[in-house]
Amino acid sequence: MRPETSSSRKFVDLHIHTIHSDGTCTVKEVIDSAHEQGLSAMSITDHDCTDAYPEAIEIGNQLGIEVITGVELSSEIDGTDIHILGYCIDPENSAFVSKLREMKDARYFRAKKIVENLNGQGIDLRFETVLSIAGVGAIGRPHIAAAMLREELVYSFREAFDKYIGYGLPAYVEKLKLHPREVFDLIKNAGGVPVLAHPGVTQVDQRIPEFIREGLKGIEVYHTEHSSAIERHYLRIAKKHHLAFTGGSDFHSFHHNKSVIGSPSVPYSAIQSIKEKLCIHSI
Repeated sequence: MRPETSSSRKFVDLHIHTIHSDGTCTVKEVIDSAHEQGLSAMSITDHDCTDAYPEAIEIGNQLGIEVITGVELSSEIDGTDIHILGYCIDPENSAFVSKLREMKDARYFRAKKIVENLNGQGIDLRFETVLSIAGVGAIGRPHIAAAMLREELVYSFREAFDKYIGYGLPAYVEKLKLHPREVFDLIKNAGGVPVLAHPGVTQVDQRIPEFIREGLKGIEVYHTEHSSAIERHYLRIAKKHHLAFTGGSDFHSFHHNKSVIGSPSVPYSAIQSIKEKLCIHSI
């Protein structure tokens, strides 16, 4: 467990997924893990879903962990997927709740169509298996890949994407498309701060000034797939444009080595930078 002798020694994880989207762990499991790692604060950022709250806040209060409301929303521009994190949103905002419901329904019908496409190719996947794996969560292609693996229709999770459900393949179905500007507005109108997720992965640096003009308020500097050089690069950009800087593990499962709750180390000052943007937004 990390020591917490001062605010400069406090660490957070602001990018975690649960069973409410494409993660495999419950809300309690991820918060327990955050507590074991000695984190001071965390945020659950499920895709198109805020169902982890208020349970997360209740458990966080019991364990002495500050819980920041969060969400991860998808957008697209010129064929490029842009993921946007929203922090300190009001999960009960009526317009926000309505839009998330629309997005969750779109995910359901998209998944159903993908399964129908697979069936048309002679891949006898049952939609019921996909639903059983997705559980309470918003359905995504990882659930379909997991269902194909469970029914022994592929040899690996990766094969499902590479041969059947990846971009441009016959079973692939386009998802509901939102422009980044729409997502920025959606988050801000719910009282939150929109943050560009893992820019080192999406590599859209040239669009950052445009996004700022459209309402972007922060950049995810620290991420599992960001090297220390990439972290420094985006920290410079955040400082240059007076943006909030955030970070997190992008955790999905204890069974995958790709990410671990609490890694990389994200300073508590990341939350302070988000809250500063809230103050500015409210003026």
